[in-house]
Amino acid sequence: MNLQFGSVETTSSALLGAARREALLSLLDDRSAAVRQALLAYFAELGPHAAPFLREVAHGRNRVLGRHAAWYLGELKFSDPIAEFSSFIRSLNYELETGALLLARTITPQLDVGRCCYALDSMATRCRELFAEPSSVREKCRVLNRVLFHEWGFRGNAEHSTDARNSLLDQVINRRKGSPLALVIIYLLTAERLGLDLEPVGLGGNFYVGSYGGDDIFFVDVFDQGVLRDAPEVFHLLQSKQLHPKPSDLAPMPVREVLTRNCRQLASQCAAGSEPDRSKMFAGFVEEFEAAYTRNLT
Repeated sequence: MNLQFGSVETTSSALLGAARREALLSLLDDRSAAVRQALLAYFAELGPHAAPFLREVAHGRNRVLGRHAAWYLGELKFSDPIAEFSSFIRSLNYELETGALLLARTITPQLDVGRCCYALDSMATRCRELFAEPSSVREKCRVLNRVLFHEWGFRGNAEHSTDARNSLLDQVINRRKGSPLALVIIYLLTAERLGLDLEPVGLGGNFYVGSYGGDDIFFVDVFDQGVLRDAPEVFHLLQSKQLHPKPSDLAPMPVREVLTRNCRQLASQCAAGSEPDRSKMFAGFVEEFEAAYTRNLT
């Protein structure tokens, strides 16, 4: 395949023309190997002048194009993953999938974003094959449980809970095991592809997926193979662990809080794994989230 974009100029103005910009945007999410190689060659020829365009798309509102732009930035070594995630925090434009992938790239700069997204897409596609419409949200969650926890084999890693790989999206997808919070994130990202309106719920160190639609309110215990529980069951389970939850604790967590807790977990896991520099980095992200939230309130 021969893609023609015209000659490359010596300034970034080559990317500012409306027609050229639209052409690039229309190709960014193309999964064809030939298209990807052609775009990589084009951006490489542009050199650093391609970076502003790709960064703009990576931090834009279109999360699909944003993930692909981030992949090109990583492949071309134009990006600083730590700076990219800090920029995401300051943007206040929090989207769970983008945030989880950017966070993972702070540890694995060469992360294959497309591969992670393909895995999530594949799980969602399998769920659609098994749905028997019309189905309730509860019935669809049972299908999701079958696909994620039985067919794909995701499980909680209780044996090595201090391993930082339990909290990084790409590692959890590759290893099929992780922390409760990471499993919640994977569950939500798959459910989003299916049009299911589910929410993250955090009770101290315990994390669930909540369904609040209509009269059928229930919670998915991702660390127990997706067991569906109602509110009294969740309370009873937590009380058996000497915790004292309140009804307000079952309210959904905002994406900001999910990612903040993810960073806090990583800081703790890296400290336990004798990785003080990484622990400090993740603790710094927590501080950035809190500072950005405080500034937004004033």
